[in-house]
Amino acid sequence: MHKLTVGIDASRNRSGGAVAYLIGILSSANPLGYGIKEVHLWAPEDLLSKLKDYKWLVKHSPKELKQSLGRQIWWQSTKLGSEASRADCDIMFATDASTLCRFKPMIVLSQDMLSYEPGAMKHYGFTSQRLRLLAILLIQNYAFRSSDGVIFLTKYASKVIQKSTGPLSNVKCIPHGVDSDFRSIKLDYSWPKESSKEIRCIYISNAEMYKHQWVVVKAFAILRARGYNVTLQLIGGGKGKAQKLLEESIEKYDPDALFVQVVSFVSHSKIPEYLSKSNIFVFASSCENMPVTLIEGMSSGLPIACSDRGPMPEVLQSGGVYFNPENFSSIVYAIEEIINNASIRKENAKCAKNLSEQYSWQRCADQTWTYIADTYKELSHE
Repeated sequence: MHKLTVGIDASRNRSGGAVAYLIGILSSANPLGYGIKEVHLWAPEDLLSKLKDYKWLVKHSPKELKQSLGRQIWWQSTKLGSEASRADCDIMFATDASTLCRFKPMIVLSQDMLSYEPGAMKHYGFTSQRLRLLAILLIQNYAFRSSDGVIFLTKYASKVIQKSTGPLSNVKCIPHGVDSDFRSIKLDYSWPKESSKEIRCIYISNAEMYKHQWVVVKAFAILRARGYNVTLQLIGGGKGKAQKLLEESIEKYDPDALFVQVVSFVSHSKIPEYLSKSNIFVFASSCENMPVTLIEGMSSGLPIACSDRGPMPEVLQSGGVYFNPENFSSIVYAIEEIINNASIRKENAKCAKNLSEQYSWQRCADQTWTYIADTYKELSHE
């Protein structure tokens, strides 16, 4: 039986999530057990430095990946394919669907949903950002249609994106995993027994137009006006219009910094510590491919108030209280229901934690390597 050499195009991946994904699939299951003899990985040098060395893993970081975005795109579109051929790669796995590499055969991973979500796109109006997102949609659609296989993270993403691309012949839904640190969180604060005691709520996300932090702040101002001693910790930086709206909302509703705390940056390894000191997990995003932050919150065992948009109901199921993230009254109602109903808090938190168990890197890696190997076998008729 032919042993595969797999190429991975991670040349455009620079986020913490991209690093976590590569660590997850490379360390949680040995590719050698799936009929793969060698893996060649193209990625920026700083990303490669965070990955362990394996005998079967060959790391590549061309000089172009240190240069301008234009040079990076030029290299990816004109040189990566030939480099993969010289490395005797049998199949390429692109971890960013915006790839311009045309190596064949190729499998593409879909991780970005923003260009496909009409409700999120409306926030950008007729701006350069919207034009950029439309360009990304065209590039990704071409990559999806011309690829030999597509991995989606949720059924929701698969359904919505294929409305744009048309039916794709070979697709697989393989959700990301969650780091083990989130499964072992010990909650430091039991539920406040006295109504006057502080109820600590946490929302972890960078400020973006589809994250609606400014609406959440208004909802918490109303909750406090109704006599609930709630506080809101917002973790994640931001810029642009969304950050401005957030700052204006805080200035209007909490000018004396009584109940809103903003923490601009927290390393991923420190997030479990912040979760352990919270009472309610809030997730108000209206656009996600796969809400990893939500799954991390589910793993913590906290009761969850969650957006009813996108793939959130698919992931959280009956493990939370849902709200319209663009309607402050809906958010108020959801938080009130959690505060006032002990059985809902306990049952939903238990359900969410149980559901989170299925999101392991072991499962993700196993399904990913199996899918890559099986797709090649079908194409080569082995």
